[in-house]
Amino acid sequence: MKASYYPGCALHGTALEYDESTRAITKLLDLELVELPDWNCCGASSAHVTDDTLALNLAKRNLKIAAAQGMDLIVPCAACYSRLKAAERTMAENGGRDGTSARVISPLEFFFLSGLTERLQGLVKHPLTGLRVVCYYGCLLVRPPDVTGARHHEHPDEMDRLMAIIGAEPVPWSYKTDCCGGSLVLTRTDIVTRLTTKLFEKAIEAGAEAMVVACPLCHSNLDSRQEKIFRQTGNHHPLPIFYFTELIGLAVGHNNVNTWFRRHFVDPRKLLAAKGLVSGS
Repeated sequence: MKASYYPGCALHGTALEYDESTRAITKLLDLELVELPDWNCCGASSAHVTDDTLALNLAKRNLKIAAAQGMDLIVPCAACYSRLKAAERTMAENGGRDGTSARVISPLEFFFLSGLTERLQGLVKHPLTGLRVVCYYGCLLVRPPDVTGARHHEHPDEMDRLMAIIGAEPVPWSYKTDCCGGSLVLTRTDIVTRLTTKLFEKAIEAGAEAMVVACPLCHSNLDSRQEKIFRQTGNHHPLPIFYFTELIGLAVGHNNVNTWFRRHFVDPRKLLAAKGLVSGS
């Protein structure tokens, strides 16, 4: 099985562990990701607030390259996914698909659309038993639903279901689609701190030991901001932030998980070692 792959700028930079873990687990699942040749930045999160034509054309060029590949286009970054889905819809409204035919989907969607969940069940070597997590989807993977096509935009469950397949315990909570303020991280840190603090408090209140995400902006924001929040609130309760692909990699016994985990601001290995999921270091 093959699919086109659009990593976007973040997965080639600050979110290397997301890119590497995505490629690693899909390879184990016999899915070949074919990176788009000569792809360009999708414009998130500056182009669409600067110039509508620029925002459309940046995304449209990638969609045309994907159409030439003739495969579904997997987009791991939630911000890139949002921009490409918006362009996909705009072109459809302006007289068909304007020469494009690639279906833009997230890795979470692809797992359930292509039967990869059944393959995953057979590959789990080390179930993540006893690991209590909250799944955080953020605002861009599911909203607005008329663009994303999300069936349950207020209460998505794909990531929760994947966590259950690999043996973790997805903890119910009511904040899985609240915004973390990722796009304001440089301009309104006061708003970002308030939003992320609330997410941490509600996750811990729900009984979670870690948070699972599918967005490099959310991961960077939530992972890097905890020390500042601890200083302000006095509540020192580190909460590891995982990409869902990293935890799948851990469950199937991939050799590179420690490389991914070492890049985190909040090192998750102490928690995982206490659960018997990695060796102590």
